[in-house]
Amino acid sequence: MTTTIRIATRKSPLALAQTRWVAARIREHSPDVQFEEVHVVTKGDIVIDQPLAKIGGKGLFINEVEATLADGRADIAVHSMKDVPDALADGLGLICVPEREDPHDVLVTREGIELSELKEGAVIGTSSLRRSCQLRAARPDLRFAVCRGNVGTRLSKLDDGQYDAIVLAAAGIRRLELDVTYWSIPSDTSLPAVGQGALGIEGRLDSRELLRLLAPLEHRATRLAVEAERAYLSRLQGSCTTPIAAYARFDDDGETRMRMDGMVGSVDGHSLLTASVDGYVDAPDHAARLQRAAGMGVELAEMQLDRGAAELIAAAKATADPYAVGPYGPH
Repeated sequence: MTTTIRIATRKSPLALAQTRWVAARIREHSPDVQFEEVHVVTKGDIVIDQPLAKIGGKGLFINEVEATLADGRADIAVHSMKDVPDALADGLGLICVPEREDPHDVLVTREGIELSELKEGAVIGTSSLRRSCQLRAARPDLRFAVCRGNVGTRLSKLDDGQYDAIVLAAAGIRRLELDVTYWSIPSDTSLPAVGQGALGIEGRLDSRELLRLLAPLEHRATRLAVEAERAYLSRLQGSCTTPIAAYARFDDDGETRMRMDGMVGSVDGHSLLTASVDGYVDAPDHAARLQRAAGMGVELAEMQLDRGAAELIAAAKATADPYAVGPYGPH
């Protein structure tokens, strides 16, 4: 009997590439499965001349897609994990987290140069307060300008000379298989966003058939790392107007000892708090290991709170327009 899975997706090239990658991986294990794409246009796709923080936050990319699952128009949805909020609709959950792609930020320039080689006062295109805050710490002379749109649109703006460089996620470039020369920014210079490089497949938690079909795609090490990062963000109660980053990974080839780095910054880019934890997340069963991973995330968040993160986060939330101060303000 042929099974058809309806996949909700945005229509951007990256969203479609991610959706089709998931469909191809499912087919590798279940060749008879058929797929139907349910295309959704979100407000975040329509309004591209303003930062997400000004028009409702990253949830704009999730809410309307998720609605197709809630009302039965679709069976699953493929999300970029860095866009997924803490809470999902009743009865829905992240039923699969595949293996993570490269989570790093990358610097894209017309010349293919590194951060240290940019001219003094170079203009960097990015709408991420997390990225601008960290890059300003490394290069206080840099200037920043809002840059939104899909990956192709941002690259076109760079080619047109609107910016001297733009910052993108390595994962997006790799998934789109773009022929782009870039410099991978070390994580000690720009720590990735929570969940960056990972995908989350959302669906009904009570669907045994979907759970069975997606089980081969689940990557336990990625799930553990992402759960730790999301627990960190949740404990800090940050928002899209707060420069927050976290990166958890296993330093060995196994899934036993995990290291996690975290960052909280100020909107103006002058303050940067960093901390790290590492420890074992081994346990008799996977559920217990997930709890330990999340516990590490909370532990890291508590370290940051002890160092003054709460004040930075409160100040960021109270800033009416974070893009009018600091790295984005008048120069």
